[in-house]
Amino acid sequence: MNDTTEMQANVLHYIHDPLCGWCYGAAPLVAAARKVLPVQAHGGGMMAGRNRRQVDAGLRNYVMPHDRRIAQMTGQFFGERYFNGLLTDTSAVFDSAPPIAAVLAMQALKGNDAGLDMLAAIQRAHYQDGLRVSDAGTLAALAQQLGVDANAFAQAMRKVEKEELDRHIEASRELLNHVGGRGFPTFVLQRGDTLEVLDTGMWLGRPDEWAQFLRQETSGNVSADGHSSVAQCDIDGGNCS
Repeated sequence: MNDTTEMQANVLHYIHDPLCGWCYGAAPLVAAARKVLPVQAHGGGMMAGRNRRQVDAGLRNYVMPHDRRIAQMTGQFFGERYFNGLLTDTSAVFDSAPPIAAVLAMQALKGNDAGLDMLAAIQRAHYQDGLRVSDAGTLAALAQQLGVDANAFAQAMRKVEKEELDRHIEASRELLNHVGGRGFPTFVLQRGDTLEVLDTGMWLGRPDEWAQFLRQETSGNVSADGHSSVAQCDIDGGNCS
């Protein structure tokens, strides 16, 4: 284990990517879980580095059927400016690294909850508003909307990108491999020294019941059941099912 998986009692580890559609589909589960126990986000860099993608017809034709399925299964809203704006903008680049860095920067400035708030804001901006969340200007605007000074955020971003980002992505993937996770999102319940992957497939679109499940889990009344059956994106974004 490493610094991103520091042992605590009753923590929900959320291994995700900001540009993963199924992670957006699971966003209500994250919001509900935050009311029950601490949630620690681990950004996996699905479209970072060599896997960053410029928008083209192939990408659009690949992601749209999955996004429509996600909307149907989870009730999450995908905006017109995303489907017929961002996904038609061939000058846009999907790069997971900057939004992950933005989440880490917010954590550094205002704590873990602020990082989770930033992740939620990034997902809404991308999937609802069709904004370029890999662009520094978009991320800075989102940070300001969350009450963070633009200069402080820019400084925190530079520090994260220089000193922390690569290590964080590597550690997130190590955690995913350690627990036997198969892709994004993966939810891992930590109780003391025990890590257990939770089956979230049955809870999609049912955040209140998911929260009750977590309350039972953390009170020791129910045993979690194996690997997650929720549809996921693989770690390099090559397959979403």
